Parts: sequence; structure tokens; C-alpha cells
Amino acid sequence: MRSVLLAQLRAHAARLVASTLAIVIAVGFVVATLVLNATARSTVLAAVGAQYVGAAAVVTSTEGTSLVDDVDTLTGLDSVAAVAPSYETSVQAGVPGRGGAQYLFVESVADDAALRWQRMTEGTLPDGPGEVAVSERARAEVGDVLTVTSFDETGAEIASEATVTGIVDLSGDPQAGLYGRAFVTPDQARQWGAVDPVELRVAAAPGAGDEQVRSDAATALGARQVEVLTGAERADEAAANMLGNAMALTAVLLVFGTVAVVVAGLVIANTFAVLLAQRTRELALLRCVGATARQVRRGVLGEALVTGLVSSAIGAAAGIGLAALVSALVGGAEAPIPLAGLSVPWYAPLAGVLVGTLVTFLAALAPARAATRVAPLAALRPVDQAPLRSRPGVLRLVLGLLLLLPGIGLMAVGVTAGDVLIALPGGVLSFLGVVLLAQRGVPPVVAAAGRLAGRLGGVPARLASGNATRNPRRTAATATALLIGVTLTSAFVVGAASTRATAQAGLAAEFPTDVVVEGFAGELPASLVGTLTGTEGVERSASVLAGSVTGPDGEPTGAFGVDRAEAAAALRSTEDLVLPGAGEASVPEWLAEVWDVGDGDRVALGGGDPGAQVPVREFTVRVIDADNPLLLDADELRALSPDAALGQVWLRLADSDPERQLEVVDRITDVVAEASPETQVTGLVTMRAEIDEILDALLLVVTGLLGVAVVIALIGVGNTLALSVVERRQENGLLRALGLTRGQLRGLLAWEAVLVAGVAAVLGVLIGGAYGLIGAASVLGELGTIVLDVPWVQIAVIVAVATVAGLLASVLPARRAARTAPVAAIAA
Repeated sequence: MRSVLLAQLRAHAARLVASTLAIVIAVGFVVATLVLNATARSTVLAAVGAQYVGAAAVVTSTEGTSLVDDVDTLTGLDSVAAVAPSYETSVQAGVPGRGGAQYLFVESVADDAALRWQRMTEGTLPDGPGEVAVSERARAEVGDVLTVTSFDETGAEIASEATVTGIVDLSGDPQAGLYGRAFVTPDQARQWGAVDPVELRVAAAPGAGDEQVRSDAATALGARQVEVLTGAERADEAAANMLGNAMALTAVLLVFGTVAVVVAGLVIANTFAVLLAQRTRELALLRCVGATARQVRRGVLGEALVTGLVSSAIGAAAGIGLAALVSALVGGAEAPIPLAGLSVPWYAPLAGVLVGTLVTFLAALAPARAATRVAPLAALRPVDQAPLRSRPGVLRLVLGLLLLLPGIGLMAVGVTAGDVLIALPGGVLSFLGVVLLAQRGVPPVVAAAGRLAGRLGGVPARLASGNATRNPRRTAATATALLIGVTLTSAFVVGAASTRATAQAGLAAEFPTDVVVEGFAGELPASLVGTLTGTEGVERSASVLAGSVTGPDGEPTGAFGVDRAEAAAALRSTEDLVLPGAGEASVPEWLAEVWDVGDGDRVALGGGDPGAQVPVREFTVRVIDADNPLLLDADELRALSPDAALGQVWLRLADSDPERQLEVVDRITDVVAEASPETQVTGLVTMRAEIDEILDALLLVVTGLLGVAVVIALIGVGNTLALSVVERRQENGLLRALGLTRGQLRGLLAWEAVLVAGVAAVLGVLIGGAYGLIGAASVLGELGTIVLDVPWVQIAVIVAVATVAGLLASVLPARRAARTAPVAAIAA
């Protein structure tokens, strides 16, 4: 049988193309997903936590205490090559050719080259005092001499100069657009007022691994209140803190990888069914000349195994190539995800080959069994399909219900728990149940649609309606192939729309202000509000008072005062930043814990100056996110703190593309630099736009992979229609002999394809829409409020395209049926 197997593979190589293509695409999808996941992880996360990627370990003080004295302790370890303390401060810098001064956030550069993470767009990093490298946001050039204003420990102003030696590339870091950043030597950072470091980055000695360094450092600092992580762990933590659940979209890639495997399995099963239907007589002759049922079955499974192995290997290579292409295209463009190179984890190609081969083998089991279940002589003549009420039909019904109901239950649990890992297997099980139940559910719907089509399309349409309902198995098989593709597409379209809407709402809630202008040394000039409001590109502004109040613990606490109506107009969202009304105090979580108050409690606040004899006032507590300040009504803050002055200005920019908004932030920076040099301008809108673009890029990658997966479904449509023509060869010949023309026969098959495809498209949209909403709810459940969005126009386009795709898929089978002579078809 080995010789027969090899001969079959050579003889039927052309017929195996469809099956091979389905496997290659599915495996390529899975491998590309895993490779892009790893590449995105090593580049996107590296951009967000770049300073930690090259470090073997990172030591962070959990109490905010100095770690200067621990540098020598760590340097003395055998597994440690170098230690870089992180010094940070802020200065005001005047750039040549620009009026006033702008805020710069200063970070120290490591002395050891192994811990220097900065990538240079131009020039070099500083090596001594009086030198500085800046980010592009600082809008300085190499060779510029910056006039720097800093403050010593006593608050005295210190003026100095620093020459720009290089421009640091911060592309991919969502924080890059917040404000300008400067990089100097540790000595220079201390001269500019940097306090003792609370974080140390550690480089490994030759031969020492990251985990060894982490373990040795943790042991050496055992008595200290510190957290010791590997560099990779600290980078992941930084990315999670920055991007939050935006990175949950990587889970979507794996979800569609799983779905692609299921789709491929169903398509492969259909493909082998087509192949075996075309070879029924050939296999029967093998049985007649002495081949046992077991030998024939082993031969069919051997074909499947060889086809699966070879196709999976090709698919794994294609997947890596696809990932490399995506990485090159994204990396070469001005994209927020600077995919650099390609990270191919060892498990990606191995998983692709194993999954592809296993799925192909399992998908061929049922067709192989069907090929040997019929007696040799019976296989030489047509065999009618078993009715739905037969034992196999009842088993499909029972199995479908057993898969559908628990699958729905798992999805419900996944949505409730906000866990996609629970919802995903539920989705797979329920959809397999839908596929099994389609045999009973699709034909009645097709029959109803056929009655309407019969009135419009004449004899071919009426015959098509009868054909579509006479053989429920064939109709369900054809519909299922397209149902898979439409469901997959609809699920993604609805899920992506909901993900975008939820993510945008989450970003607006997390960064409600577009631009924050804040003074460092006391109050801002009152005239600044009018100046900023009149700046081109600024749509709304809100004045924020800064003052001091005395809490119930007797300690003075800084507070901001806002006018609720004015502030609400300047904010993008008030979901997290709850604005207080009269008699209310918006208290951050950390302060609520200190004061031991909860939402709805009453809290007594006094004046910030005990000598002013300001009467104590009671407020209703509104607990807000910990990152926000204590907020009061502006008039009530003035009553408690008469010397309260303008401390911040919140600005809302006109809606436009991110590039134009960045220009507006630059314009605001220049205006503020002229009017109030000791002021910080934070362009939160740029960070929101950057993360928003990361979402777009990830969705674009998934969309590309999804398009490939839909091709698998279209292959399935062509396969099942081809099988339909093979099964009805004699029936079509008889129709031709009775007077049906070639054009009418083609029209008959076209009407049947439109009927089945239209019903499959509508059902697929309904089922896929439900899966999309469930997927979005489970992936983004931890975000809190989920915004569900159904893009109706895109849904309508999917129905139209799917129906046309079904029609086009019928062209080749219809031509084959029409070209066959009636006598030859009847005699077959």
C-alpha cells in the first residue's frame, strides 16, 4: 500500500492543491500571529520600558527611600558587572531661536555602556558636565546651547548652560509627546537638583543570567524594603502601567489564530470529502481487487498525514515570511509601533507544524471512514445520503446540542469574569455546535427564501429552491463553509468596533484633559488664561485654583478648585475625574484611606492657614481615582483658602489629526514660555493619540490576518459546491436531456448558490455579531464600562459581499456541469 499511497499522491497532486492551500493559510496565520506577538513584545514593550530591557535586574525602593548606599553592595557581587542609579529632576530650558523657556524632564545616563538604552536619531549621548542629549519634543538641534534654570535644595535659582550633543529617538513610547526630555550624566543631574535615586538598574557579569542576578541582588538586599525584578519583568510592568488593557488586543491575535485552526479543520474535512467523492469508484475498485477496508483507510489517512506535514512546513515558512513582511512595512513607515527585526520564538514554527498536521489528520478521519464504510460493489453505483432522522442525524443533533449549550455557558462565564481565556473555548465549542446543528437549521430558512426567489427567477430559481431543500446535508455543507467566513468576519468587525469605542472611552477617562499648563513656582499670571484661550487650535479652557486646606487629620493638604460647568466643557470625560458641585469634595483614593472616609461620607475641612480663623466646612465625599488631586468647588476653595490663586489651566483642543494637535501643543508651549517661563506644559493629547494609533496598528495587523482567514472559508465554499456538482452529475445530465439549456443549468446553480450564500450571510452576521460583542466584553471586561458598537454599514457590506462571493464560487462548478454532455453525465 505504500507504493499505492505514493502513486495516489502523484496522480492526485492537482486535487490536493485546495486542501494544501487551506492548510498553508491556516498554519501561516497561526505562525504569523505567534511571531508578530513575540516581535511586538520585544519592540513595543521595549519602547515603553526601554530603559529596563538591557538590564539583568532592576531594584526599586517600595518606600521611596534612597538607594545610594546600596550601589556598592550590588557592585561587589560576582554576578554583577555594573549598577546604574536613576537620577531624575526637571529644569526650565531656553532653546536658541525660541522665546522664553520650556519644561524639560531630566534623566541620568548610565556610566556603563551595557545599561545605556537610549537610541540616537542624531549625535551622541553626553559624557561630561555641560552636555545634554534631548528628545525631539524639546525642538532643539545638535550644537545648540541651552540656557538651563534649575533650583538647589533651598529653592535658590541656578542658571547654567548645556550644549546639545545628540537627539534621542523615543518613537513608540506614548510618553514621548508629553513634554521634552533631557539626558545628562549623573553628576550633571545632581547639580541640577536631582534627589537620591529610588531605582537601580543592574547589568550582568559575563556568564551570569538575569535570574541569577535578580536572585543574588534580592539576597544581598534582603533586609531592605525593595522590589527586585528582572529587566524583562520590570519592562512588562512599565508597559502594563502605561498601556493598561490596550495590550489586551494581543489576546485578540491568539483568538483569531484559534478560530483559523478550527476554520481550516472544517475546510480540510470538506476538501477530503470532495476528493473522496471524486474517487469513490477508484477506491471501490481497490477493494474489489483485494485491498482491505483497513488498507484503504490507512492509505487515505497516509495521504492526509503527508499532505498535512508538507503543507504545515510550507505554512510555517509562509507565516514567518508574512510576519517579516508586516514587520518591515510597519518598521519602515512612520508608525507608532516601531517593529524592529523579527523575533521568532522556537515554539512558533513547531506549534504551526504540529497543529497543521494534527488538524489535517483529524479532519480526514471522517472522510476516510466514509470511504471504507460502503461495500465495494455498492460503491460502484450512486449511494443516497442517510436521512436526517437516521441514527447519524440524531447523533449530530445530540452532539450539536451538547457542544452548543456548554459553550454558551462558558461564554457567559467569560463575559461575567472578563476573561477571554474562558470565553474562547466556549466560543469554539458553541460554534462547532452551530456547525453540527446547521443541517437542521439552515434548510428551512433556505426553503423560506426559495419561495420568494421562485417568484422572481422563473424555472431555474424554482428548481434551485427544490434542490437546496431536497438534500439538507449538501445545503448545510455549502452554507456552513460560507457561514464560517461570514461569522468570522462579522465577529471581528463588531468586536473591533466595540474594542475601539471602549478603548477610546477608556483613554478619554484616563486622560480627560488635552493639555495641562501648571506653574512650578507659585501662581500663574491671570492673563495667561485669556492668552491661551485665544491661541489657534484651542477650543475650550478651564481655570483651576490651587490652595491649601486642613483635613480631618489636622494636616494641611493641597487642593484644586474648579467651576464644574467650565471644567466639564474643557474635559473629554468625567468618568474617572468626578467634578465636585457645591458641598462636595472629590477625594482621591489614597487620601480617602488616610482620612478613613468612603463615598457618600461627610468630611470636615478647615482653612489652610490655621491663623486665618476660617470656619470649618463639611463636604460630601466623592471618591475618585488615586492619580487625581483633591478637588473642591472654586468658590468654596476661596472661602477656605483666601490666598488661593491660579495653579493650572486645562485646555481642550479642536478635534483634528494627531499631527495638527501636536503643532497646537508646540504653539501653546511657545506662548507659555514667553508669558510664564517657570511653567510646565503637558500635552496629554499626544499620549492619548499615540496609544490610539497603537490600537489602530494592532487592529490593522489583525485585519490583514483576518483577510487571509476569510480566504480559507471561500476555499471551503468552492469545495462544497464542487462536491455538489460531483454528487448531482447524473441529475444534471437528466435535466439537460429533458430540455434544460446550458445557460439555464448555470442559472440553476447560480440561484442555488445565491440562496444558500444569502441565508448563510444573514445567519453568519447574526451569529458573528453576537460573538464579536461577547469577545469584546470578555477581552475588555476588566476595563469596567464597555462600549458596544455595531457598525451597520459594514455589516450590510459583509452580507452583500458574502452573497456575491457565493455566486462567484459557483462559476467554475457550474461551467463544469454545463460542459458535460447529457449522455455522458447520465451514463456516469
